[in-house]
Formats: sequence, structure tokens, C-alpha cells
Amino acid sequence: MNISAEKVYSLYRDITETLIGKGLTVTTMESCTAGLIASLITDTDGSSAVIKGAFVTYSNEAKVRQGVPAEVIERYGVYSEQTAAAMAEACRRAYSADFGLGITGTLGRPDPANPDSVSGEVYYAVASPEGTESFGVDLPPLPDRRSCKLMAAAAAGERLFAAIERTGT
Repeated sequence: MNISAEKVYSLYRDITETLIGKGLTVTTMESCTAGLIASLITDTDGSSAVIKGAFVTYSNEAKVRQGVPAEVIERYGVYSEQTAAAMAEACRRAYSADFGLGITGTLGRPDPANPDSVSGEVYYAVASPEGTESFGVDLPPLPDRRSCKLMAAAAAGERLFAAIERTGT
């Protein structure tokens, strides 16, 4: 999986323009991407019509404070499809958005605070009126953290865009 920054920017421009065109809203709860996805969504003019807010929840405590059940993290680990799904659902609910995107993973050294941390493993989920879908991806070694974030954002964005396209206006 190799993707250029320009392709990621283009993907998120398409996402935002499609949301605007369909009159739909989105929010995010991000851990490993640290707000990059929300930033990419808001890079397109008119994005204020589609994103009401977003969360950067780098710690387990922050995820729980924003509505992720502690039991999900305890049972499945913070780096899991289940936690990503709970993040997507929690942010969607918090902002009454049509779509919620949750993303968690390890982009570099393993996290000493969480034993389920494996470098390069990223989990993301999209919550929509149709339900919640969760996914995982193993990122290849990349030259820097920004490249890891862009690749994770690309993977999550492709699934978000597919969900948006399936939704009628």
C-alpha cells in the first residue's frame, strides 16, 4: 500500500464535496491520526456544513470520557476493531452526525501503556445509518510518522467514502 499525499488530499476533497452535495454530516474520533482526518475534511471550502466537531482521543481515558465503554477497551484492547467501532459510534452519537469515523492504532514504537500495541497495526470503523463496519490494516514500514498517518487516513477514507456513496440523499 503506497499512496501520495496528493491522492489523500484528493480523496478527502471528494468525501467533503460528496457530503456537501448529499446534505450529510460527519464527525471523527481519532487516536493514531491525531486529528489529521478532521483536518483533511475541513481543507475543502464549505466543510462547516458537514463537520460539527471531532475528537482527538490519544489516551484510553480520553476515549472513555468521550463515550467509548471502558469494558470494550478492557475486553478487546484499545487497538482493536471493536474499539474503533465504539469510537465511531460514540462520536456519531455525540454530534448526531450521519457518519462517525473512529481510528486507533500504533504508528511507530509499541505503546508501553497498552500490551496489545503492535507497530503498524491500525483499526478503523465507520458508523452510519446502516450500521457500523470495522476494518484493520497492517501498514508497511514508512519513512516517518506523517507518512504513517497519511496512509492510515487513506485506508479509513476509502471506507468512509464507500459508505457515503451508498447513502442516498
